[in-house]
Amino acid sequence: MHGALHVAKTGLSAQDTQLKVISNNLANVSTVGFKKDRLEFEDLLYQVRRQPGAETGADSQLPSGLQVGSGVRTVGTQKLFFTGDMQITDQPFDLAINGRGFLQVQMPNGEIGYTRNGELHLDSENRLVTAEGYPIEPEITLPGEVTNFSVGGDGTVSVSVAGDPEPTVLGQLETADFVNPQGLLAIGQNLFTETGASGAPIIGVPGEDGRGIMKQGMLEGSNVNAVEELVDMITTQRAYEMNSKVISTADEMLGYVSQQL
Repeated sequence: MHGALHVAKTGLSAQDTQLKVISNNLANVSTVGFKKDRLEFEDLLYQVRRQPGAETGADSQLPSGLQVGSGVRTVGTQKLFFTGDMQITDQPFDLAINGRGFLQVQMPNGEIGYTRNGELHLDSENRLVTAEGYPIEPEITLPGEVTNFSVGGDGTVSVSVAGDPEPTVLGQLETADFVNPQGLLAIGQNLFTETGASGAPIIGVPGEDGRGIMKQGMLEGSNVNAVEELVDMITTQRAYEMNSKVISTADEMLGYVSQQL
């Protein structure tokens, strides 16, 4: 195979993956708490035909050598966890974390998931749950006939019930932080799970030890910038076209050689 054909093939594959990442970012531009992905590339092994620094004489050596690259590959995706824009909803069960941290969610398999989506609801047992019906951890269950529901910046949950004007502290919402949030495993449904790369969750009170504070009646929007993604899409398209042009050029060169032999 002509060397340029192989190199261009790796370039096409890499740019195709890049376009998938961009399209997923754009598809989730309105997803609450979504964190955009960034694709990481690395070059492949080099064919060293002349070693840099090799001796060419008694007192001389090659200044650079001759190294020919083999192409590119995608090595990983990185979640960017900077905070998205805060959207005021004035809904009492909407919560946003302004800063670091994740809400904890009890999943059906018994494991704990982590989310930035604070769009909460009440289930049939009066528990705070996600849109999928997964209860928040630690569990918060509201009494009947609640007239007022409030969450403080430190996650303290207070309610007022009919016939009693004095608010009652119902519980404490805690958030989880990680040494390396980029190491979390995204499993869909706005949820992440811990891995060996993320480290164990560090549980604590919102607003302490660098954690973000709770904002009631607000939601954190996606941190995807649609304009940036569209510019990246154009760049990706042009890179794909250039790699396609390399394949066409290499094909023409091989065709010329075959016609002359």
